[in-house]
Amino acid sequence: MSRILPILLLTGFTIYTLIDCARTDESQVRNLPKWAWILIIILIGTLGPIAYWIAGRPKRKGLGGGPKRRILPPDDDPDFLRKI
Repeated sequence: MSRILPILLLTGFTIYTLIDCARTDESQVRNLPKWAWILIIILIGTLGPIAYWIAGRPKRKGLGGGPKRRILPPDDDPDFLRKI
């Protein structure tokens, strides 16, 4: 069992990465076209999925990953000035 477990984990990781790459929008994939990443994931084995996660996967927004909104004073805020 201890010999089979790493093979199962690597196979599962490769399949998960392949599905993630296939479902990602073409415009969001970084550094290479989507078809090239799919070929790399399939052909290179263990290094292909790792390379995709490091260099090809789109940046996902984290818990606080949204753009910070700048706080405007009332005299610079166009919404506030429209209400006056």
